[in-house]
Amino acid sequence: MKQVVVFLVVSVLIVQIFAKPADKHSDRVKDDKPLSDTVHYAGDGHNNDYDHDAFLGEEEAKTFNDLSPDESKRRLGKIADRIDADKDGFVTETELKEWIEHQQKRYIYDDAERQWKGHNLDGDQKMTWDEYNATTYSSLPEEELVKLEENERMDFRTMIKRDKKRWAAADVNKDNNLDYDEFVGFIHPEEKEHMFDIVVEETMEDIDKNHDGKLTVDEYIGDMYHRKEGETESEEPEWVKTEREQFKSFRDKNGDGHMDSKEVKDWILPTDYDHAEAEAKHLVYESDTNRDQKLTRQEIVDKWDLFVGSQATDFGDALTRHDEF
Repeated sequence: MKQVVVFLVVSVLIVQIFAKPADKHSDRVKDDKPLSDTVHYAGDGHNNDYDHDAFLGEEEAKTFNDLSPDESKRRLGKIADRIDADKDGFVTETELKEWIEHQQKRYIYDDAERQWKGHNLDGDQKMTWDEYNATTYSSLPEEELVKLEENERMDFRTMIKRDKKRWAAADVNKDNNLDYDEFVGFIHPEEKEHMFDIVVEETMEDIDKNHDGKLTVDEYIGDMYHRKEGETESEEPEWVKTEREQFKSFRDKNGDGHMDSKEVKDWILPTDYDHAEAEAKHLVYESDTNRDQKLTRQEIVDKWDLFVGSQATDFGDALTRHDEF
């Protein structure tokens, strides 16, 4: 009876955690949106608000809008010191790019921190598989858990097998445990380059219904749209027809009628444009007064209204109120 209760409770939890929308691909494709919802350039005008959101993250950028210019500069100086990772007195384009990426992905690290605390039962620097298994599936030993009768929505054997394969890929130093950085790769594999292959593999497992190692257009469509009984292809909604055309014109790059693993990788992990790199180049270009391709703390603070807002900035224009300086 105890095992039945455990199974029911765990079933509810896992369904909540693993449930995914089945009518769209947005949960599969790595987020490649711009760094801000604000328009960067409008006509001939440049909007500093975009740069504020990109540099700080949208939520943090809002807090600077309530500060005086002097306080914004003071805080920006401290941020510049943090960005200078090697402490050589300069902020390089690479350091700036890494900072922007981190700020844009703070939600990922916040989620990782929360889950790390929830799964790492003894609070040390390593997480064992047994800790993860106990807090994710059940306190039952794995060998007992996989024997439980599966229901229509769960298959513990398959889920554990999949998680262990991802665990092994995330375990960079191969000690069978995960440190915090490895754990980030485990729960957010799309953010770690060494995990990209496992992301592609899992996507293929989900969509490749006939297990032939490639995706047909029907398998691709079937992942986001399920036809009604008796519905023909010609009766599909227009957006589905557009997706079919996208498959033929853009996804299936070699035109063989299928998507192989490389084409799937290009689809779900796009690398066409690096927004963080472009923004880092832009900020360096606008602030680098001596054109040495790197920024000093003073160069950043001198250009403070490009990096951060304050009470004296409005839509990216520095509106200086003399009585505040």
